[in-house]
Amino acid sequence: MNPRLSALHPYPFEKLRRLLAQAGPSAAQQTPINLSIGEPKHATPALISQAMQDAMSGLAVYPPTKGDPALRSAISSWIGRRYGIAAPDPDTQVLPALGSREALFAFAQAVIDPDAGALVICPNPFYQIYEGAALLAGARPYFINAQAELNFGYDWAAVPADVWRKTQLLFVCSPGNPAGNVMSLDDWKRLFTLSDEYGFAIAADECYSEIYFDESSKPLGGLQAANLLGRGDYRNLMCFSSLSKRSNVPGLRSGFVAGDAKLIEQFLLYRTYHGSAMSPVVSQASIAAWNDEAHVVDNRRLYREKFDAVLPILEPVLDVSRPDASFYLWARTPGADTDFVRDLYGATGVTALPGSFLAREAHGVNPGANRIRIALVAPKQQCIEAAGRIAAFLNH
Repeated sequence: MNPRLSALHPYPFEKLRRLLAQAGPSAAQQTPINLSIGEPKHATPALISQAMQDAMSGLAVYPPTKGDPALRSAISSWIGRRYGIAAPDPDTQVLPALGSREALFAFAQAVIDPDAGALVICPNPFYQIYEGAALLAGARPYFINAQAELNFGYDWAAVPADVWRKTQLLFVCSPGNPAGNVMSLDDWKRLFTLSDEYGFAIAADECYSEIYFDESSKPLGGLQAANLLGRGDYRNLMCFSSLSKRSNVPGLRSGFVAGDAKLIEQFLLYRTYHGSAMSPVVSQASIAAWNDEAHVVDNRRLYREKFDAVLPILEPVLDVSRPDASFYLWARTPGADTDFVRDLYGATGVTALPGSFLAREAHGVNPGANRIRIALVAPKQQCIEAAGRIAAFLNH
């Protein structure tokens, strides 16, 4: 067996199951409401389902690793429309992927040289795929802690030069998971400067980019930032996106990577052996999704209504506020986050995720400690009911 497997940590939801088992039988007294996992629950748009049904003949052919040219063109055109930039070259700067999770993991395997004492810089808290990808590629994660006083951003100047010199890959997530914070143009400028100096690749996880609250103020994306800063070649930058949250199709497993043509070329070589070609059936459904914005606007409306309904209930009892984007609340708890989640579930049947399960202790602290992540993915009335139960629990 690969000895690196032993370095992997239990997934947060495995730890959560063990924690909730301690709550006792009283948890069954109320109908459970699960707000712990970021799985969209809104209806899948009919146009996507219909496109998939109409493409069933595609099951009879092997799909190309590089993806359907029509899908690459649809993705490229969407990027241009979404970010107000020249559409990237669909032949050299775009690759379809089986969801952003698969691509984020595989990209690390393709770009890391494990013989060079490689480091991978990860935000902390973080999506656990970043850590697992680094470890299985033979690198060591270096965690940079989110700071509440920086809107849960990062003090990049605090990273020592000897760490930057060993860094081969940097993961960023914007809008962030779990805090929903969005990177600024100055943040991108600093990271591009560091990447130019030290030569590392940047993997920008943007799977929450289409969940935001103001239609006139969209979150800044990595490709957009690169263009604004005169980096139209996207050197050392790869952006990862997905239809899962945008279009309510987490089971479709469809997304893309876009950016530096040189990185795309090497990543495609890796994927040729990796065996991750997208089915023509999924490709046709994805084309339909990327070409339609009406369902995405409506999706944002549903999330906005939930935030508008839930925050007035929770703000008087919890240290919580509306994020820049995404569908999470990142709330401070009055005591240990694990105790809070366990006792909340036991008393109310509501499940949240302990923030400490999303982070590692680094530089003397766990930046997720004493916080919980609440995913507003359930129907509006369930979210309101859950918020009311949380408020009653805290006021008891």
